[in-house]
Amino acid sequence: MGKWKISIPKGGITMRLVSSREMLLKAQREGYAVPAFNIHNLETLKSVIEVANELKSPIILAATPGTVKFAGPKYLIKMAEAAAEISEIPVALHLDHHENLQDIKTCIDLGYPSAMIDASHDEFEENIAKTKEIVDYAHRYDVTVEAELGTLAGIEDDLSVDDADALYTDPHKAKEFVEKTRIDSLAIAIGTAHGLYKSEPKLDFDRLKVIRSLVDIPLVLHGASGVPAESVKKAIELGICKVNIATELKIPFANAIKEHFQEHPDANDPRKYLIPAKEAMKEVVRTKILMCGSNEKA
Repeated sequence: MGKWKISIPKGGITMRLVSSREMLLKAQREGYAVPAFNIHNLETLKSVIEVANELKSPIILAATPGTVKFAGPKYLIKMAEAAAEISEIPVALHLDHHENLQDIKTCIDLGYPSAMIDASHDEFEENIAKTKEIVDYAHRYDVTVEAELGTLAGIEDDLSVDDADALYTDPHKAKEFVEKTRIDSLAIAIGTAHGLYKSEPKLDFDRLKVIRSLVDIPLVLHGASGVPAESVKKAIELGICKVNIATELKIPFANAIKEHFQEHPDANDPRKYLIPAKEAMKEVVRTKILMCGSNEKA
């Protein structure tokens, strides 16, 4: 009978899931960004964790409402906790683009250490009110809260925003928003979008500079899939501390599975056809960690 092995950190020290607070503050102090990778199941989670451990990078596992619903909130946190326990790096599980306040609170009660309340589509004062409600609840349990001001074009889960309606973040409103909500990090709109770009995105670096001068908490760049590495690196130099990657992970994962079935039309074992999918995704994870400069920062 064959034996299987599980990797245990040296010295028997186990890690637990952490909030993103300290890892982002460290990134802000040292001038790099922590990548947040959207995961969907065990295979995508392991793809991220395996590379992050290899490169010694702190990591944020990001889960949209669709992912939480698909995997199940309890299954998802248990998988993330297992990943943290066998890792030697800081691992955060983060609720990404969640809009339902009760769902966020339920996940916090289950032990999720980091959450994003996305009320960016509401009026400014309503965004403040909803965000503050989550902050007041989350901070009781030392849970980190991210919010968004300004709206990105594109599609995130089932939510679509037309390009014409995409709003950039007003720097002075950003300052007021942070002061009134007491959030831990702020996602800003400076020209990125969710999904794939129709043409090369042009980031508003001048706007980013002004926001950075007025806001002292970590800043987040959403919609980084497809943005040239040079642009992301410049945004990090100007104060971005967290970079979200989603679409660029899903496409190679799916394409590798399609290619496997084209080459092996009778294949039916997920333990085999998911291997090339994981490897394809891991290559993107590796590239993005190096782009963010978070390698060797664990």
